[in-house]
Amino acid sequence: MLRSLHKLVIKIWWAWFYTLAALQTILYFPILVIILMLPRGYAKLFWIARNLWSRIILHGSGFYLSFENQHKLKTETNCLIIANHTSYMDIFLMFILNKTPFTFVGKKELYSIPIFGYVYKRAAILVDRSNSKSRHEVYGRANKLLEEGYNICLFPETNYLDETAVLADFKHGAFKIAIENKLPIIPIVMFDCKLKFPWHPIFGKPGQLRAKVLDKIEVNDLTEEDIPELIDKTRKIMKDELLADPKKAPLKAANKYRELQKK
Repeated sequence: MLRSLHKLVIKIWWAWFYTLAALQTILYFPILVIILMLPRGYAKLFWIARNLWSRIILHGSGFYLSFENQHKLKTETNCLIIANHTSYMDIFLMFILNKTPFTFVGKKELYSIPIFGYVYKRAAILVDRSNSKSRHEVYGRANKLLEEGYNICLFPETNYLDETAVLADFKHGAFKIAIENKLPIIPIVMFDCKLKFPWHPIFGKPGQLRAKVLDKIEVNDLTEEDIPELIDKTRKIMKDELLADPKKAPLKAANKYRELQKK
């Protein structure tokens, strides 16, 4: 009885999250359409996403934030920001954490969402991961946005939906962008999202969401041949940080899913 009630409460909480996201998208839509027509309109859209949309969704869903080493995001040049992807909440955390506008590289499937898709298509670099041509075109679009002064943000995990993994293997695309453009890589780890608000409404609860900015990784002297080594190095740094979490949140989340798979 208690377990069924708990599942019902979680589903209601998730419905509230979607309601907050949808209502804001509808409310802001006319303004966003106008903003995207303006020169440098994306910077204004980013301000709305960071200061209104993300904060209302996160705080309205019962979360409060704790950031460590936020000052490490300040760079004299453009940078490539990467992070582990564990929850829908990751995107909102990334907006609030970063004061400098960045553009997400995101999956093309989200373009099909009514209203949101219109803005998403014009605000993100879309990629169809099943299409090699689409994957290749990402580099050209990323280069153009970098020239306009925006940073690039990417979640590099190959299978981020694997809830039993603390950190999945990485795709090489993010690292190719970094090396081609001589962009320093700034890794970010998010500790609590997978435990507090996982991909599926199985468990979770409101509370603190923590993120930590790690040391910048320079790529000035690297070539494409160095990508495998760079991937291994970056992934190890991030995974070690996740495993070293004093609260063990990433491990608890992975273990919870393993236990649920056995039932």
